[in-house]
Amino acid sequence: MTREREVGTLWIGGPLSWMEQLCLKSFVDQGQKITLFSFEDIPNVPSGVIRRDGREIIDTDDFIKYEQKNSYALFADLFRLHMIHQNPGMIWIDTDVYCHRPMDYDSDYVFGYELPGEHRINNAVLGMPADSDLLAQMLDFTADRYAIAPFLPKKRQENMRKAAKKGAPVHVSQQPWGVWGPLMVTYYVHQLGLTHHVQPLNAFYPITFRERLKFLRHERVAKGLITDETTALHIWASNKRQLGNLHNGLPPAGSYLDALIKTHDINPHLAPIKGRGNTTFDAALIDALDLTDVDAVADLSGASQSLLLALHHKFDCDLYLINTNGQGKFDDADQPWIADYVSFLTEHDVNPACIKIIRKEQDLRPVDILCNLSGFGDRYKTGFLGKFLDNCLHANSRMFMDIRKGSGAFPFLRRYGESTILSTREEDGKSISRIAVTPKPPEPADNAADWDQIATALAGQEGWYRSGDNGHSLLFTPRSRDTLVVTFDNLDITMTKRTDRRPWGYNFIKGQGWSMLGVLAGGWTWYREPWVYDQFDQLKADGFFKQFQRVVFYGASMGGYAACAFSPAAPGCDVVAISPQSTVDKTIVPWETRYKVVWDRDFSGKYGDAAAVSKAAGKVSILYDPYEPLDAQHAARFRHSNVTHLRAPLLGHRLGSSLNQMGILNPIILGALDGSLTPYAYYRLLRARRDSVRYQRELFQRALAKGHNHLAKSLGQHILAKNPNRAVRRGLQGMV
Repeated sequence: MTREREVGTLWIGGPLSWMEQLCLKSFVDQGQKITLFSFEDIPNVPSGVIRRDGREIIDTDDFIKYEQKNSYALFADLFRLHMIHQNPGMIWIDTDVYCHRPMDYDSDYVFGYELPGEHRINNAVLGMPADSDLLAQMLDFTADRYAIAPFLPKKRQENMRKAAKKGAPVHVSQQPWGVWGPLMVTYYVHQLGLTHHVQPLNAFYPITFRERLKFLRHERVAKGLITDETTALHIWASNKRQLGNLHNGLPPAGSYLDALIKTHDINPHLAPIKGRGNTTFDAALIDALDLTDVDAVADLSGASQSLLLALHHKFDCDLYLINTNGQGKFDDADQPWIADYVSFLTEHDVNPACIKIIRKEQDLRPVDILCNLSGFGDRYKTGFLGKFLDNCLHANSRMFMDIRKGSGAFPFLRRYGESTILSTREEDGKSISRIAVTPKPPEPADNAADWDQIATALAGQEGWYRSGDNGHSLLFTPRSRDTLVVTFDNLDITMTKRTDRRPWGYNFIKGQGWSMLGVLAGGWTWYREPWVYDQFDQLKADGFFKQFQRVVFYGASMGGYAACAFSPAAPGCDVVAISPQSTVDKTIVPWETRYKVVWDRDFSGKYGDAAAVSKAAGKVSILYDPYEPLDAQHAARFRHSNVTHLRAPLLGHRLGSSLNQMGILNPIILGALDGSLTPYAYYRLLRARRDSVRYQRELFQRALAKGHNHLAKSLGQHILAKNPNRAVRRGLQGMV
């Protein structure tokens, strides 16, 4: 009977890329127990991987690294020794080691030669007895961070001794790569006469470091070098540099890595490679983004392909390519980068309908993210940037751009907002800073004055408008006494993202002849303002809601929370909430990791916990995607008998946008607001999702993930018979 082995590894550095996801999941899929240690939360660890706090092994915040290469590999070299010491029998594997087949070695000594000639030993795969002399001597050596290694070249040792005598000993972080890694392991294994325990080259390193790019060539090249002796296969994280520079951080189509991600159902678009050492790629900017909802992204310079791809797959957002030249002018002919950019996006499963090319200045529009990498402020003059910022930024936009020293871009940007330097690099002898720009919030007085005028006009003689604290306001537009619709919206969106500057649904509700009470928040506040509470208290006390035969509260996401939370002001009202939060009180929903902007607000009181207080409403309809874990957990907290859960599987948090793309948002909302929407009618309308590219893709990929290959194949063929769904087509090709 073979020995069951557990492997362990460590990750420092935020979310995983697809390469780490692939390697971790390969052990899970092969049935080998794997533990991932970390010192912080990691949001995208594959299921089945055991999580443990790294402080169980080393309780420290001192993560030393090789300074010249900006690599935490040095700390990992130390960590693996202590992990093995404290977990007898556990085998260390680097996060770039793929499980080709399970490791079932009987011996506690598990390591292998990394080069022909059978001398140098790598530590990407490392196991040894917890009480061995080998481990004891390496722990003793690494305890001194200024030790002079006997295995370094004699000239290097001599120079280090001279420096130590002068009172300037060389810290390990400044010493050669591998001094606590392969160099040390190789030295002590040979010194202690343990070479008979070393696995042959083919066990872990059949493709050596020098040959590592073969993983990026056609899959048959790598397959031809992997043998029956291979178990844990080192795929070399050093390949990230080549992947980032030449392949937008994604596995090349048809390569060995491409075949592996299909085998293990890893979506590289959601976890692109973001950097290697001191080199960062544009996809890394997704980690600097503080927005939770993104509808539209624009690229001004053609240098953000992998970032736009990642954003699209994360948010299902529209992608705008601005066809301008280096002088900020729009030509009749497309810029050279446009065609290749579109091809890249469509080849990586972006629906062509989501790609828009802006060819005229008058077609510029506000977007949530504007990308200007290697563009104006770097390759082109900063002054040409103005009209794009004036037309494309709104109050909650973000912009990423590169600024070359001496370009004058920093002073130029001051009138647009705050610039934060994310990274700096040297290019052609010039310093280039990659920055994020957060627009200045609209001046409260000017914004309030604009909205005051618009809202007062909309209210007319019969209605009323009230403005309050921190940009919050209420607008009542009377029409029929039959129905009042109370909507919850964000003033910034109303004023900057809607050309008519109307609250959500204004024209739709007007078309039905219904009265409307629009409640607007002054930003992402979740309406947690005493002024707002007082207004609803007063409206209830005045009998305002009682004058209508029917009252409906409506909102989505933040507005969905508010529609439920403020429903006690109109007992018996109906509530329609799309993807609502039940609360953002961290003591009640500690699993809610979004919306940090509001974590410090008070969610207590009679308008606090929406799931609890909405008991006072009549009918509460919750529309949500049960496969969005956080949305599903919020929906599950609405348990009262007046709640109807309307599921919208695989359509995401931005459910309203998905329903709108399918052409069924209006009939669903109309039915919900006029009281005619039954679950039966809702699910009949939802059948339209069968023709949704997003839904088809998600359904197909879930069938693959569950191992239902026959079902996935039949489903994929059915989908392709109806439309050319690229994601499904590529998935079917990977099954052949």
